[in-house]
Amino acid sequence: MAVARLSDGWRVQFVVLAATWGSSFLFIKVLGEHWSALWVALARVALGALTLVALVRIRGERVPLGRHLFVAAILFNTVPFTLFAYGEQHVSSIVAGLWNATTPLWVLVAAWTVFTEERPSRVKAVGLGIGFAGVALLLGPWRAVGSGEVVGNLACAGAALCYGLGFPYTRRYLAGRPESGVALASGQLVCATIELAIFVPFARAPTVHIGLDGLGSLLALGILGSGIAYVLNYSIVRAAGSAIASTVTYVITVFATVLGAAVLGETLHWNQAVGTLVLLAGIAVSQGVFARWRRRRRDYVPAKRTQRDPA
Repeated sequence: MAVARLSDGWRVQFVVLAATWGSSFLFIKVLGEHWSALWVALARVALGALTLVALVRIRGERVPLGRHLFVAAILFNTVPFTLFAYGEQHVSSIVAGLWNATTPLWVLVAAWTVFTEERPSRVKAVGLGIGFAGVALLLGPWRAVGSGEVVGNLACAGAALCYGLGFPYTRRYLAGRPESGVALASGQLVCATIELAIFVPFARAPTVHIGLDGLGSLLALGILGSGIAYVLNYSIVRAAGSAIASTVTYVITVFATVLGAAVLGETLHWNQAVGTLVLLAGIAVSQGVFARWRRRRRDYVPAKRTQRDPA
């Protein structure tokens, strides 16, 4: 029983991870009211790096560096963190969270075009088409929006695209390395800190008067969202596999939407809700979720009852 409870612990970690990353869009919105996008990005990666480096040292490991980690930092941290922080100055945290849900689509596009890892099957191509129809609904081009909102949407879309490029890059160049996932994440965040530190002198200097809400958002973004969350993600991958771990993207969207509406009073338009459902359906089709479900139902043969079986 103790072993079963231990193996099931990843489910709790999964929910905690989704809540942590889902709430990040709320914290970005709050901190962005005080600081520029570059400073928001630098602060969160620097605090995350400090957290993970300390953990790596406690574990007796070293912090790795190298060109592939510098590229991974650009794709996973430096650019997308800055783009999301900038985008949320023009759109709601709900919209930013919804754009984050498009990441699996960009992973497929990058894998087929940039990295040519596989040839797209008909089912995956159909799923991709459904997914981008959901993106079109999510964007709502028929709605009259200001130029600032358009820029904000494009920034958030660009952040999701960076994630889409980052996953196949990591799979190709970092997945086979001998270091632990925590050590690789610490090296990645150290690289991101160095990269952002080069550019922040050109940004508006941050104020120290950010209030308790700003300070709490900063600590949550850095220590939890950019630090501990990586540890949780690594633990889930080890316990349940990368396929299950990747589905956290769907649950993140739920937390981002609920928190944005409940805490910040943001509005969720009908096209954003419907577009997200169509998007997630397209992702499910492209990843073969429905096909696997039908296969399991087909292969499941219930045991026949004998005459001695209770009615």
